[in-house]
Amino acid sequence: MNPGNPAVENTDASAGPAGGEKADTLALLERGRTLSTPVLRAAVDRLAAPMDTVAAYHFGWIDAHGNPADGDGGKAVRPALALLSAEAAGAAAEVGIPGAVAVELVHNFSLLHDDLMDGDEQRRHRDTVWKVHGPALAILVGDALFALANEVLLELGTVEAGRAARRLTTASRKLIDGQAQDISYEHRESVTVEECLEMEGNKTGALLACAVSIGAVLGGADDRTADKLEEYGYHLGLAFQAVDDLLGIWGDPESTGKQTWSDLRQRKKSLPVVAALAAGGPASEELTELLAADAKSNDFENFSEEEFAARAALIEAAGGRRWTADEARRQYEIAIKALDDVDMDQRVRDQLVALADFVVVRKR
Repeated sequence: MNPGNPAVENTDASAGPAGGEKADTLALLERGRTLSTPVLRAAVDRLAAPMDTVAAYHFGWIDAHGNPADGDGGKAVRPALALLSAEAAGAAAEVGIPGAVAVELVHNFSLLHDDLMDGDEQRRHRDTVWKVHGPALAILVGDALFALANEVLLELGTVEAGRAARRLTTASRKLIDGQAQDISYEHRESVTVEECLEMEGNKTGALLACAVSIGAVLGGADDRTADKLEEYGYHLGLAFQAVDDLLGIWGDPESTGKQTWSDLRQRKKSLPVVAALAAGGPASEELTELLAADAKSNDFENFSEEEFAARAALIEAAGGRRWTADEARRQYEIAIKALDDVDMDQRVRDQLVALADFVVVRKR
């Protein structure tokens, strides 16, 4: 299947690969959420008060007053991939549940810390944890989720669990590397496209790569199979992040749950920005001068909607939006090609392709 224009054109989320049986993508996501959530809740219940309730708020299980809630817990792409990963190795999907939970814990550790570092006040249409419960608890709960991730894996006590934990630890370190790079780039006048892709490969690609190999490892897959699945996940992560970068500038706040021009407000050197700055030409040169002046401005926080809109228009005129959409498709195609080297049931392959389609063609 050739996905449509990322972050621009929305298609049916259940559309599967051409020439094969259509996979019900929403059902795959729901399966990942349904099978992993009870184990995830049990892990969170181990936390000391008040961290347990703060984490429950973050996951959308309760509201800010502690009342039960049915909040948006995210897309659950990573748990879905972990369960499919186990099936790719010929094991039952349930074998991948500890891996799904561990990856989800690490992912949410990063969200708690990222929201605080970026100053984001909204996630999934609700106030972020640091906004409701304060920065200290946001940091502590993030740390606790990170520790729980390895605990969930290692308590299995198997050789496969040890192998899975090593992969998760490596992915976590790369994720942290990527966040550090992201922060440092905000204060640099010049960032290359290659540096940006490396940062996004660490920040997003590494954990998605782990998600799509960890279930296979728990199911007894050899390193070659796990590595090929990681290759699919890594490039899928780059496609995912490219789409996220588009949504960070041009996404509908009603869909994304974030402010208009969100990434521009945070001065992020995301792919559309970096590609536009590197493009050359009048729009690129004007954007370069404007962003250099912004970096020295003491009034940036008070910029109007029109000023951010003007910067977004320059990014688009310089080709940054189109380049990023094309890069999302290119990374998608590399990810799909990696699946050719994995001996798996055709049904599982079709479902992995369908999830890739969902990642690249989305509005949030």
